[in-house]
Amino acid sequence: MNEPGAESARVFRFAPSPNGFLHLGHAYSALFNRKLARACGATLLVRIEDIDPERSSRLHEDALIEDLDWLGFAWSGTPRRQSEHMAAYRAALENLADRGLVYPCFCSRGEIAKSCSARADWPRDPDGAFLYPATCRELTGAQRKARIEEGARFSWRLEMAKALRDIGAPLSYREFHESDSNRIVAAEPSVWGDALIGRRDMPASYHLACVLDDHAQGVTDVVRGADLEPATGLHRMLQALLGLRSPSYHHHRLVLDDEGRKLSKSKSSPSLRDLRRQGFSAADIRAELSRRMQIEL
Repeated sequence: MNEPGAESARVFRFAPSPNGFLHLGHAYSALFNRKLARACGATLLVRIEDIDPERSSRLHEDALIEDLDWLGFAWSGTPRRQSEHMAAYRAALENLADRGLVYPCFCSRGEIAKSCSARADWPRDPDGAFLYPATCRELTGAQRKARIEEGARFSWRLEMAKALRDIGAPLSYREFHESDSNRIVAAEPSVWGDALIGRRDMPASYHLACVLDDHAQGVTDVVRGADLEPATGLHRMLQALLGLRSPSYHHHRLVLDDEGRKLSKSKSSPSLRDLRRQGFSAADIRAELSRRMQIEL
């Protein structure tokens, strides 16, 4: 059963997506969140990041809740589901649109890749995707309106240069460590170019929904994998633009497979369910992760 966490001004969260079964990497992140939250008597929350209806399923949501219970990961309250907060995301997107900080983009991923791949030196974002060449940024208001009225599918992109001018000051965030020592890190949102932050049929990207959820849940400490560290610059920008609190961050090492690759649902990394069927106990999982990561969980 889920147990209430200790009352505290500090709030941590674990935020899995129900688009597959949890694997050892998720288990480590959950248990590491638990370790750091317990050390400072903080509240620990769960958020279900099901903003993408095409990839998310209730079957996987039920499974991840069951796996977390089995693992001994206890949290406070009822998990927050992103799918239940679309109105809040839409309002934030409209706020940015009213200020002229976002614009509709009618380009598909395939069109962007085809346009950019012709140049070997075309820059890429931290996820490895081609930086958007701003094809739609120069469309006139009348051209945009006509395309939308024709029923063209579009996404919403943040106009990075204009957003940086709107903020008008350098951005930074606090990165803390297990010992609670910390350093101030310069945020670099510009490495994402004109980032995609919403779609016509879904009013938020992961980035926009994440910062709004953290603010709504009162999250003070975000503990997540090192693969998400580059996204923190973009998150700080969105927090500054929307007047949201900025949590402190800790980006932990990733659990890797035998070939040194990040574990992934898409690569069919062994799930916790697979390991349970093979006879592993929750204590076995914690011991194995403690051994691999050289930290007591």
